[in-house]
Amino acid sequence: MATQRIIDMRNRPTFLHPFYGKNGQGPEVEVVRWLGKRVGAHDIDHFLAHQDVNAYLSALDDAGITHAVVTGRSTPAVRIPNDEVRALVQKAPARLIGIGAVDPLALGVAGAVDEVRHIKDLGLQGVNMDPAFLAEPLQADDARLFPVYEECQRLSLPVFLMTGPTSVDLRFAHPANIGAVANAFPRLKIVVSHGGYPFVDEMIGVAFKHENVLVSPDFYLFVAGSKTFVEAANGFMRHQLLFGTGYPFRPMKQTVEDFLRLGFLDEVLPDVLYNNAAHLLGLAN
Repeated sequence: MATQRIIDMRNRPTFLHPFYGKNGQGPEVEVVRWLGKRVGAHDIDHFLAHQDVNAYLSALDDAGITHAVVTGRSTPAVRIPNDEVRALVQKAPARLIGIGAVDPLALGVAGAVDEVRHIKDLGLQGVNMDPAFLAEPLQADDARLFPVYEECQRLSLPVFLMTGPTSVDLRFAHPANIGAVANAFPRLKIVVSHGGYPFVDEMIGVAFKHENVLVSPDFYLFVAGSKTFVEAANGFMRHQLLFGTGYPFRPMKQTVEDFLRLGFLDEVLPDVLYNNAAHLLGLAN
């Protein structure tokens, strides 16, 4: 197993919500299996064994993961209260790092800004939004999201933005929209979950221009067209690429092992596996 310290930047315990396979039954379980197969999971039922905190922590240990970043979600289909994310993190504070979530359309501008402050007060380490999965799909640079960005910038909270091919329309996954946000909020740290896939070259271009953009391709690093991320991380993106398993959609241990075989330079691995995330999240190195 890897000797490096590892921070997994995209990890949702199965028991957090039915969407992630809670209780091992229901139509959502088939979605987890389907996506797992698409992104190269060897065992598409691996998540069924981790239905409580102890089993989940054992899976982290088995994969050699030092910290897991548990990213909340707030969309019409998946509502995970931020207080629940905090409660989970408190069960294993040495291992788990919580990221809250905001739905600006559901809360309204004032409510969304208040929720960002609540996330900060809870001790969570960032704010996640899923713009393309809201009641009205939004681009990342939609003006209705700007008050959230502004408050996160003021509070020094990184923003996590979900992108990727499961969006309602691929136009909502295009990294150019994130580049516009990075330009408007230069002091805001932006984590691009799923790495803007399939727009890999465009995502790399945005990261080239905007050093406040960090890219977390997670399980899309193992599908066709993503190897350019490795080349970029071995060069100028060394401090802008983040490791993530995308669990429960991909097994943690397999993903760590696969990641180590992708061709990252030995001197780059500590940064992409741990140091970049530790710096972003304010952890002692």
